Amino acid sequence: MTERLQKLIAQAGLCSRRAGEDLLRQGRVTVNGAAASLGDSADPAIDHIEVDGVPLPSAPSPIYLMLNKPRGYVTTLSDEHGRPTAAELVADCGVRVFPVGRLDRDSEGLLLFTNDGALMQALIHPKHQVDKVYLVEVSGQVEGAEERLAAIHELDGEPISPAGVALVSRERGRALLRITIHQGKNRQIRRMCRQAGLSVRRLQRIQEHTLQLGDLKPGKWRCLTGEELQDLKGSDFRDQ
Repeated sequence: MTERLQKLIAQAGLCSRRAGEDLLRQGRVTVNGAAASLGDSADPAIDHIEVDGVPLPSAPSPIYLMLNKPRGYVTTLSDEHGRPTAAELVADCGVRVFPVGRLDRDSEGLLLFTNDGALMQALIHPKHQVDKVYLVEVSGQVEGAEERLAAIHELDGEPISPAGVALVSRERGRALLRITIHQGKNRQIRRMCRQAGLSVRRLQRIQEHTLQLGDLKPGKWRCLTGEELQDLKGSDFRDQ
């Protein structure tokens, strides 16, 4: 089947689709001996594709895994500042995988990794409105915090969809909130809390779409079960 070259490069596990586009712009990709350009397509079943003179490997079998990302890890494949990355924690899975979305350095919890680019794009595309659920410990003006957060419709002049906010517990100037969002704008929950007069003490993602973190320990990963994968792929979010 014919596909865009950057997609085939990503599926083969060489790099991300965006990095594959850079390879094409740099003239490092050939198809049947001829230099390829960004926007070109090929069929790996009949075309000979090379990157830097090396044949494009066959796409690995799809893999889907869940990591409980600890604090202090950035969600990138590599970091120019030498900070530890979430990718390092799943490097022993045996194939090159990519994070689905992001968790900022100070946040923790469920982070999905996969080499299935189609599923990755479906999960992160804003139009699909995939719910992400967080447990957020806050301090400050905790009385009425859930109402103030749920009433936020704008961040720094940019409209946002309202969050679902429920109070889990509250005592002595602190509160534990369950916050559900589906947009995932940069540091959205932290910015919402700041706007509501709250300081975030801990932020943990416990669910994304049909996947739940459960009792997976920080820094550990596991492959999704057959049932989890069936629920994830069988849901109708890609048709919304």
